[in-house]
Amino acid sequence: HRHALRDIVDCRTPALGGHVYECPACACERYAYHSCRNTSCPKCCHDLRRAWIEKRRAELLPVPYSHVTFTLRDELRSLARSHQREMYGVLFNAAAMSLKRLGKDPRLIGGEIGILAMLHTWSQTLVHHPHVHCMVPYGGIAPDGQRWLEAKARLIVPPRAISKAFRGCFQRLLKRTTLY
Repeated sequence: HRHALRDIVDCRTPALGGHVYECPACACERYAYHSCRNTSCPKCCHDLRRAWIEKRRAELLPVPYSHVTFTLRDELRSLARSHQREMYGVLFNAAAMSLKRLGKDPRLIGGEIGILAMLHTWSQTLVHHPHVHCMVPYGGIAPDGQRWLEAKARLIVPPRAISKAFRGCFQRLLKRTTLY
């Protein structure tokens, strides 16, 4: 984090150096500072981020999707901040396991679902708030691997069911770490 913040602060400033461009017609000079090229930098990685988003869009199936968000309780956020690798791994795995388990339920889909997940660690007000956003298609692959099964309900994952499944998965996975 410190490295990324240092890069962002120094981006396009004298700290990173630059180039002098001179117009051959009028001899006017212009100085252009170097970019940090850090993927977290909003100044210089806008195009890379946009390209990444377009690549992800190309991977989406031509079906409707549901947006599901998984968050950590307030009491666990400081632990997540100091043990990111383990806690974020548990958060991702618990989210995926609970969604996949519900996707296999024949009352909802009855097959193997896909998930596109992204970790966010801060809220819009810049408060540490780790959470995972998941895009889940309204359907899945049948157990025979040959057919697409449409979701049977308007809500692909009922909130109470996903909340209960996530809590259970999260607790089981957390107990397997060195943090428990």
